[in-house]
Amino acid sequence: MEPRAVVTAGTGGIGLETARGLAACGLAVTVVGRDTERGARAVERIGAVATGGEPRFVAADLASLGDVRALAARLAAEGPLKVLVNNVGAMFADRQQTVDGIEATFAVNHLSPYLLTELLLDQLRAGGPSRIVNVSSGAIRAAKRTFDAVAPPGGYYGFHWYGRAKLANLAYTLDLAERLRGSGITVFAADPGGAATDMTHGTMRSPKIVSPALRLLWPLVRRTFERSTAGPASVAARSSIVAATDASLDGRTGLLIGPQADPVPAFRGSADPRTVSDVLRLSRQWAPLEDGR
Repeated sequence: MEPRAVVTAGTGGIGLETARGLAACGLAVTVVGRDTERGARAVERIGAVATGGEPRFVAADLASLGDVRALAARLAAEGPLKVLVNNVGAMFADRQQTVDGIEATFAVNHLSPYLLTELLLDQLRAGGPSRIVNVSSGAIRAAKRTFDAVAPPGGYYGFHWYGRAKLANLAYTLDLAERLRGSGITVFAADPGGAATDMTHGTMRSPKIVSPALRLLWPLVRRTFERSTAGPASVAARSSIVAATDASLDGRTGLLIGPQADPVPAFRGSADPRTVSDVLRLSRQWAPLEDGR
């Protein structure tokens, strides 16, 4: 059986370039997204560089935890899994809720990849040695490190809330790496840096995404965002591709692969015991696992 990989949000941008990179390494890649037309185009582009099994597309709305559970069940029924790349990410200009009634930034950027990962651990064990790659972000540096609730206190500022959700996911990633140490599953975070994508051309152009203090400096902040997100998605995908496939990482786990595609120190707040404990509590509360793990 061809070794299988799954890339969420893999029909465009960094996710698509990641999927192409994995396919070129011989993995049979499944990309997950919402739009079937984008999915078909993505499969065609991935197939052009594939050296292993045929790529395919699976439709799922990763903002819906019900869809995530259905996706996990479908993927699990297909057997062992070699690589899972949780590339999904979303930033919103205004506060939104998912169909589950959960604040959307936290749900999409953390709860969705958390739940999908936990539900596919048996398939990853069966495909071992295997790897989990959770895509992180430099926006973590602007995050409020408060996880008493899904939504932090105060006003909604998309960039800061995005960073907070990515911080939650990084804390989970590093904790998961320790939990799975010696299991045959290694776990990495990947920071792609910035790239020109739908998100950076859309939401990140609105001053509403930053706090009022930063809005006073919006021309400078906007230029900073533009410079940091001007590169091609193919370059930004390198950190995820290396984390998923590079032989130099065999036997290593719990690393953050930075924008230059080499290990870098993780943001120190991601290992704070209280942060980890609070994130895990929220994850289990809002995205409970059916088997009680």
